[in-house]
Amino acid sequence: MFGGYEIVLIIVAVLLLFGGKKIPELARGLGKGVKEFKDATEDVDLKENLKDIASEVGDLKDSVDKVNPKKALDDLKEPFKSSKKK
Repeated sequence: MFGGYEIVLIIVAVLLLFGGKKIPELARGLGKGVKEFKDATEDVDLKENLKDIASEVGDLKDSVDKVNPKKALDDLKEPFKSSKKK
């Protein structure tokens, strides 16, 4: 990526452009920006994980409904109820 010579050249350029007093302020701002970016990416990961969990819970609920005997009986009675109404 960058060698030692390039890094030294960049540091010298930054010192000349901003001066010694501004560098700590710039570093603080950069640190805050990196922290906010990291927090935002963690929030996105959390949202994706919650969506996955909700999907799995829905699949589990569907599986339990299939095994539920009362639901199975209601499903069997459904065609007879609709034929009586006609």
